[in-house]
Amino acid sequence: MTPSVTTGESYVLATAAYNEEALIEKVITSVCAQTVPPKKWVLVSDGSADRTDEIVRRYASEYSFIKLLRVQEEHARDFAAQVNAINLGFAQLAGLEYSFIGNLDADVVFGPTYFARLIEKFRRNPRLGLAGGSILEERNGRFQARRTNNPRAVAHAVQFFRRECFQTIGGYVALKYGGPDWHAELIARMNGWEVQSFDDLEVHHLRPTGTADKLLKHVFRQGRMDYSLGSYAPFEFLKCMRRLREKPLIIGGLARFGGFLWSACVGEKREASAEVVRFLRNEQKSRTGFFLSGRISRPTVSA
Repeated sequence: MTPSVTTGESYVLATAAYNEEALIEKVITSVCAQTVPPKKWVLVSDGSADRTDEIVRRYASEYSFIKLLRVQEEHARDFAAQVNAINLGFAQLAGLEYSFIGNLDADVVFGPTYFARLIEKFRRNPRLGLAGGSILEERNGRFQARRTNNPRAVAHAVQFFRRECFQTIGGYVALKYGGPDWHAELIARMNGWEVQSFDDLEVHHLRPTGTADKLLKHVFRQGRMDYSLGSYAPFEFLKCMRRLREKPLIIGGLARFGGFLWSACVGEKREASAEVVRFLRNEQKSRTGFFLSGRISRPTVSA
């Protein structure tokens, strides 16, 4: 049975897209098929040079809740670019009345009751501030849960906020090595909100898996991201070493810790505030004992 949603529980979305003609239509049709559609959905085409804009315009002519925002300015294609595009989309939604606001990546799809069921989760838990579904990726010809999924973290691709929680966070922060989703989760928990992803809300990630070379660069960068946000060194070591058990993440665990050590050795300045670093380390220190005892299976970390 599909949960009912009241008129006071509307939601809005923002999506950053750059040359997404191969996947954007699948994402759009997934949202348009929702039993409870968004009040407004801003798709930010960040200088796309393919058919992305054309596809979005075609659907916008049919669905009034879809809006295309085109970014023309030249800029670096780095982690800040996507965050800035998403925040531009969020800014377009500022004058609307809504209860929930979400980021939606341009390469995910889900079932038609996804948002209705997600809003029901918020209704049942007034302290739930940030939530989303569980990411599945194609392996061996079928979609399976991503190995790094964690119920205490929500993938950036589908982060969905209660409005009051989002206002506290103030949007995403552009960080040199990425991790705006993790930073948002920390700020939410610092302010007393709960953060949770739900296994019964499946989200299919359509982006093909990268090559081994790209994977190593990616996880090395994640190690630098962990350092920049203030991860507690013993916890970081245990997290990375625990991944040595998991093929094909064996080399990835070493590469991630290598990135963390590199940033530490060169004395890189942390991007998170002292308050955020202190909060994160307290969380991780309190969990390190459980981690060592094997009472938890995976450390909390987005990305």
